[in-house]
Amino acid sequence: MEHRDDARVRLEVQGRDLDEGLEFFSDGYGGDGLTGRITDVDFAYRHTATGDSRLTLRSNKFLGEMAGAVTPVGEHIVHWLTRGTASMDVGHEEHRLGVGSPVIVPKNQPFRFRYEDYEQSLVHIDDSVVFEVAAEREGALPGSLVFDHASPLTEAAKARWGAAVRRIAATYLDPAAPPLLRLEAARFAAASMLEAFPHTSTIMQEALLAPRNASLREAVEYLHINAHLPITPSDVARQVGVTPRGLQQAFSRHLDTTPTEYLRGIRLERVRDELRISSPDQVTVAEVARRWAFSHLGRFSGSYVQRFGEYPRDTLLRG
Repeated sequence: MEHRDDARVRLEVQGRDLDEGLEFFSDGYGGDGLTGRITDVDFAYRHTATGDSRLTLRSNKFLGEMAGAVTPVGEHIVHWLTRGTASMDVGHEEHRLGVGSPVIVPKNQPFRFRYEDYEQSLVHIDDSVVFEVAAEREGALPGSLVFDHASPLTEAAKARWGAAVRRIAATYLDPAAPPLLRLEAARFAAASMLEAFPHTSTIMQEALLAPRNASLREAVEYLHINAHLPITPSDVARQVGVTPRGLQQAFSRHLDTTPTEYLRGIRLERVRDELRISSPDQVTVAEVARRWAFSHLGRFSGSYVQRFGEYPRDTLLRG
């Protein structure tokens, strides 16, 4: 049963039916084609969550085998096994997950996984919190963070993350913790994640920092956050409260480009991010390009070479 009080969330679901368990985890994590089977142990599943709209602490238990693909959106997720075996494939190669080793989940792109007789702990942080903290600490544009999912954490980073989780849990598991204290704990979680996990980001241009260009900055942030969605310049103009013509003029005057070209640039970066973690036996350049709205492969390849100095197939082969 789910309870909401002062924006707080508490959830507990459990059962012993395999199909019900698969359906629950598929719905909760954007699953695609999840499959499962009974193993040598008695099947059972359980999920708990406590927190609020900014952050939730969760635990999953699935005594059986579950495999498939998921595409988490809207939040950054760090998880680690406390029991069992698991592997994660983000397109390049399969990575086996060790018990007690935190891993950050890929965002806005499908990744395949396989779990068996496992229990795990998770920290879910809403994108808005992560983007805000990243902008303050690094000057990063919202939506531009790209984490390295393949590199294992150092022992020192694991220890720092573990200490951070204990501090966060002390607040979020306290039913008397006030909203302000929970907010600070969520921001601390985002900062700790940024410190622990290697990542890159796009730094905000100088022109976007001027108060008079607030609408332009909002438009740029909107494009970065929603680049994976079918958005148009008119959508962006409505979002920031200006006319399409006014938006075009602002991009031309301050960024020397158009909203459409700016969005294409973001999507080119996302294509490159995917190709760098993929392998030719799992995806093709055409598949990734089309996923990011590049239908004419010749023009796409030319734009890619102009921006990155190499052909997309070379990026994929080096992945």
